[in-house]
Amino acid sequence: MNRSTTSHILELNLAMLLVSTSGVLGRYISMPPPVTIWWRCVIAVLFLMIFCWWRKIDLRIHHKKDMGTLVIGGLLLGGHWITYFYALQHSNVAIGMLSLFTYPALTSLLEPLILKTRFRLSHILLGTMVLLGIYFLAPGLDLQNEYTKGIALGLISSLMYSLRNILLKHKAARYPGQMLMLYQLVFFTALGWPALLFMDTTQIVDQWPATLTLALVTTAIGHTLFVMSFKHFSISTASIMSSSQPIYGIILGMVFLSEIPGLNTVIGGSIIIATVIIESVRSYK
Repeated sequence: MNRSTTSHILELNLAMLLVSTSGVLGRYISMPPPVTIWWRCVIAVLFLMIFCWWRKIDLRIHHKKDMGTLVIGGLLLGGHWITYFYALQHSNVAIGMLSLFTYPALTSLLEPLILKTRFRLSHILLGTMVLLGIYFLAPGLDLQNEYTKGIALGLISSLMYSLRNILLKHKAARYPGQMLMLYQLVFFTALGWPALLFMDTTQIVDQWPATLTLALVTTAIGHTLFVMSFKHFSISTASIMSSSQPIYGIILGMVFLSEIPGLNTVIGGSIIIATVIIESVRSYK
C-alpha cells in the first residue's frame, strides 16, 4: 500500500466530513439561501486571505484565460450552494444531500466529453450504483410534494457542482487549492451582492455562529481540501469517493436534528458506501 496514496485518501475523506456539515447547517440557518451563501463567502474569503498571507501563497493568475475560468467556477459554485440550500429547505438532510450526490454519475459521463479523456466503464458502473442508492432513499415520490422539489433542486445543484469540478481539474495542477478557492469566493461575493437588496439580511445578527462555522469549517477548510485533492485523483474518482459525504451528513442530522433514517435510507446509504470502498481500493493500485 502506498503511504502517499493512503494520506491523500484520508485527506479527501476528512474534506468530505467537514463539507458534510453543510447539511445540518443548511437546515438550521433560516436566512434566505442567497443571503446565507453570500455571508458564507465573505467570511470564508477573510479566512483564506489570512491563511494565504500567512503561508505566503502566490496569488498571481498567470493567464487571462484562467481568470475567466475562475469567474465561471465561482458562479457555478455559488449557484450550486444556493440551489442545494433550497433543496435542504424543501426536504431534509438525507434527501437534500443524496439528490445532490447524483453528481459523481454526471461527472463520469461529462468528464470524458469535456476533457476529452476516455470513458471508463468502472466509473459509469459506480456512478450507476450511486443512483441506485438514491432510488432506495427516495422511491415513489409524488410530483406535487416538497421532497420532489428538493430532489429537483438537488439535481440542478449536482449539475453545477459537476461542471465546476471538471472546469477546475487542470487549474488544480497549476495553482494552489487555497488560491483557486479564494478567487472563486471573491468573484461570487462581488457578483452575488445584489441579492442582498431584495432579501432580509438582519437575521445574520442571531445566526452568525452557525454562519461562521459554515464559512470556516465547511467552506474555507473542507472545500479547499477537496479542491486540493484534484491534484491526486481524477475528477470522477474524487467525485465517487466523496459519496461518503451524505452518509456523514445523515449521521450529523441524526445527532443534531433528530432526523432518523428509515430502512430505505439504510439500504441506499449502504450502496453508496460500497461505491466509496470500491473506488478507494481501486485508487491504491
